[in-house]
Amino acid sequence: MTTQETHHAIEITGLHKWYGDFHVLKDINLQVPQGERLVICGPSGSGKSTMVRCINKLEDFQRGSIVVDGIPLTDDLKRIDRVRREVGMLFQNFNLFPHLTVLENCTLAPVWVRRMPQREAEELAMHFLARVRIPDQAGKYPGQLSGGQQQRVAIARCLCMNPKIMLFDEPTSALDPEMIKEVLDVMIDLAESGMTMICVTHEMGFARTVADRVIFMDQGEIMEINTPDAFFRNPQTDRAKEFLGQILSHGFDETAG
Repeated sequence: MTTQETHHAIEITGLHKWYGDFHVLKDINLQVPQGERLVICGPSGSGKSTMVRCINKLEDFQRGSIVVDGIPLTDDLKRIDRVRREVGMLFQNFNLFPHLTVLENCTLAPVWVRRMPQREAEELAMHFLARVRIPDQAGKYPGQLSGGQQQRVAIARCLCMNPKIMLFDEPTSALDPEMIKEVLDVMIDLAESGMTMICVTHEMGFARTVADRVIFMDQGEIMEINTPDAFFRNPQTDRAKEFLGQILSHGFDETAG
């Protein structure tokens, strides 16, 4: 990351967003170097997911700028499309097509967006299904899989587009506790590959294991940015101390053990 300080994967400057009169994001400034693994945490309603969704223009913003892989985000649809080709996003809910098999879900975008030949797309999909440890599920439909398996399919589907950046919006929040670890294990493996990752999560064990930096947000603002060790050992604000006290007392940090 130190060799390319002049080129960041993501640069957010003076970002503001309103929903009507509600000021949901307030002067967000953030630079994410290439290859960085960033975890964003904070209470519900703090603006975490909204900020991440602004990065690939799933949410509009009213003031400020976002530059993704050197491309300034505007309302120009071609620019938005260019950014989305380079940015994979994993949601709380899996968003798989229920009428398509696992393999078909994974090959759809490479074939239609990247114009990849079908056989090549299938080989690529099988490669990534193996990487997320479910190649044997390729012929099944999403409804035949567990929640953890469906989320791993969703990760494989993102990877089939060869994104430079991966965004995760609370990817384990819809899963039963016993399924959380299998998804986090895949994400940890992905993080070790050097991909730029931004993850909104309450999984504090994952943050400790994977993150280069942790961001704490509250009421639409970035309150703290620090290394995981410093953040967990010595949070700088009373709000972060209160948040950590609540979340760690419920044992949420154990799932990524």
